[in-house]
Amino acid sequence: MEQNEQIVHEHAVFINSTVNSVYNLIVAIPGSHLAISYLKNAYQNDPFRVALELFLVFFAIKYMLSRKYKPNDNNVVLTEKEVDDLVDEWQPEPLAPKLTAYDRFNLEKTPMIVGAQSAKAKVVGHTKPLMNLASSNYLNLVASEQIRQKAVETLRNYGVGSCGPPGFYGTIDVHMDLERDISRFLGTDDAIIYAQGFSTISSVIPAFAKRGDYLVVDDGVSFAIQKGVQISRSIIRTFKHNDMEDLERVLNDINTEHIVNKKRLTRRFIVTEGLFANFGDIAPLDRLVELKKKFKYRLILDESQSIGVLGRRGAGLTDLYNIDAKEIDMISGSLSNAICGSGGFCAGSVEVIDHQRLSGSAYCFSASMPAMLAVSASEAFRIIEQQPQLLKELSERTLAFRQVLTHKSLEPYIFLESGEMNCPSPFFHIRVKTSYLQVHTLDNEDKVSREAEERLLQDVVDECAYQGVLVTRSKYVYEQEQNCPRPSIKISITIGLNKKENDKAANTVKSAIVKVFGKWRK
Repeated sequence: MEQNEQIVHEHAVFINSTVNSVYNLIVAIPGSHLAISYLKNAYQNDPFRVALELFLVFFAIKYMLSRKYKPNDNNVVLTEKEVDDLVDEWQPEPLAPKLTAYDRFNLEKTPMIVGAQSAKAKVVGHTKPLMNLASSNYLNLVASEQIRQKAVETLRNYGVGSCGPPGFYGTIDVHMDLERDISRFLGTDDAIIYAQGFSTISSVIPAFAKRGDYLVVDDGVSFAIQKGVQISRSIIRTFKHNDMEDLERVLNDINTEHIVNKKRLTRRFIVTEGLFANFGDIAPLDRLVELKKKFKYRLILDESQSIGVLGRRGAGLTDLYNIDAKEIDMISGSLSNAICGSGGFCAGSVEVIDHQRLSGSAYCFSASMPAMLAVSASEAFRIIEQQPQLLKELSERTLAFRQVLTHKSLEPYIFLESGEMNCPSPFFHIRVKTSYLQVHTLDNEDKVSREAEERLLQDVVDECAYQGVLVTRSKYVYEQEQNCPRPSIKISITIGLNKKENDKAANTVKSAIVKVFGKWRK
């Protein structure tokens, strides 16, 4: 008993001496008294905190001393033969979905042009050039020697491209010249150019319209506008195509909704096209301006199809209706149609344009337009101004073509979208009459399918090509279009064909329609 007490006493003395030695060692460290004072106060005033800190210390020590996990620890070790067998059995997934029969049909029927684009194009599979009614070369500017010389000269002086965004080091003098040329041509205060035509309007809209704002949109607008509206994440209201009474109804409904629900004031825009790509008809700009003023909306007008071809000077819808371009808040457009260049533009007030230089995504995050294309566009505007007779010739060719395709022999088969004889649009859509499709519906189907209608029109396209005329079906992204238009053949008139050739092409299209439609499903 006494021996056990002696052992305990010795151990206590040893522990006490050890603690005192450690304490003296800690006290000898400079500043240690502050730490000791902190621990004493912490323990006396907040024992829970000390317990938590001790737990975290022990947890950290346990974590560092525990066995580390390695991802490959539990891997099954395969023999070389097993690895080879697995490799042989592996089948990669396709990068794209398998093409349907209709997809293959569309690919096979896509014409391939050899050489430069022109009014008489060389197409693979045809020995002679075809009269080209499938491009937007309305004024035949692709054949302009004046533009070609300027482009070559600019290419030698500036090179191919700037390889930088406009806001950084991508803007050079020819870009600023083009912006001045566009604003002067349209009659606006300022303009901005974009490197891609499609992304122009799809960047302009979300630069101004944000979540909670209102966009009142014509339900017949092009795919590019649809994408811009979708990207903006605004509240979208649509009105019937070119129906101003329905537009006024929608504007009244929005006003009533705001008054009843006491909603906060937001930005509001009317969005439409000048010349509709999907229909070939023209927006009533006078009524649009009247309604925008009445309901205090901003108007976004896309003139991608109308710039260079509508109006006395070719300045688009404002020129056609003799309305000051400054009445329109934003005029956007593509330089790749009648101007035969590349990229797009937006014209408006100085404030509207300056805002896009920081908020237009396609402007801020894309390389600027190649210098030679900017100079080509500037030269195209100069030619349109200096040679107004080009617009007169285009109007005459269009009228002559329309007269042929409105012949009574075609009445049972087709109709022209925007078929008004004096419509100044340089293109129009040929669509199959519903009555014709109803008569030719098979017994095992309720109605003629879209694919069958497309194949019928493609037969007309093939027959036209066989007779020396290149036309094309309108192409749409069916799965993403908000209101996908009916299938059609799009005819684009060009003054690159003389009067005799234009008449011949019109009669060729007419005879092809009669021939194909006359024997379809018989």
